[in-house]
Amino acid sequence: MNHYPTQKPKNVDYFRMPRPLWRCVRRLLPKPKPRPQGGRPPADNRAVLNGIWYILWTGCQWKAVHKDWFGVCSSTLHERFQSWQQAGIFQKVMTRLVRFYARYKGIAWLFQAIDSKSCPAPLGGTESGKSPVDRSKRGSKIHLLVDQRGAPLSVQITGANVHDKWLADDLIISIVVPRPPTDEVEQHICMDKGYDYPDVHQCVELERYIVHIKHRRRRGEPVVEDCAVPGETQYPARRWVVERTLGWLAKRRSLRVRWCKKAGNWLGFVQLACAHILMDMTVYG
Repeated sequence: MNHYPTQKPKNVDYFRMPRPLWRCVRRLLPKPKPRPQGGRPPADNRAVLNGIWYILWTGCQWKAVHKDWFGVCSSTLHERFQSWQQAGIFQKVMTRLVRFYARYKGIAWLFQAIDSKSCPAPLGGTESGKSPVDRSKRGSKIHLLVDQRGAPLSVQITGANVHDKWLADDLIISIVVPRPPTDEVEQHICMDKGYDYPDVHQCVELERYIVHIKHRRRRGEPVVEDCAVPGETQYPARRWVVERTLGWLAKRRSLRVRWCKKAGNWLGFVQLACAHILMDMTVYG
């Protein structure tokens, strides 16, 4: 017995992939396999992406999407999403949009920022771990690196029990656009107290960044009112831009709570959301 409503929601037409993003994605999608013996034609890729877009924004279950809403059944939506994710389509989409943003808008290299956001993962799965907030529950983290405007340049996911400091170097290395030489363009990187460890300072300085990491008071260390980062007065840290971008991601309900057991599926949603932010920042400013 189907317990889900078949009546089309009033706002379902609002959740359709924007046309500029669709034009970018459609060139990366694999062509349907020929069927010499005939049979039912494959579902339209545009309709499938509209259904995936609806799930990304609303956070509903796959089987809650009725066939009449987008002309595609829920099993086809899930099957096509998984095949595209395994083929690396969503990674390619984000890479393409980072390069598109760099070409037409220009990456603001002067200030970059790194931060993470923890999300509950009730179903567990790969890349999930005990939440540091509540050890009885599992969760996952989204690690993000953005430029001065808040455009996402690289993203990673881990379990909630993985410390933020282990992802700092990976995020920097994962930037797909070559960074300009630091002797030509001065580059600062901002992080919060969770990254105040000697190994993080060392790896970031090896990448020739000017580091802005708030001091984390150790046990037994006296309280000092003025713990400013060197150069903080002249170049105030801009950590708020990455926090704002994480807030933009959280507008999509599929990214507030991780319901995907497979880490790759959840990462696909995150990469698609980052691509959308990059497209909006490039086209609409």
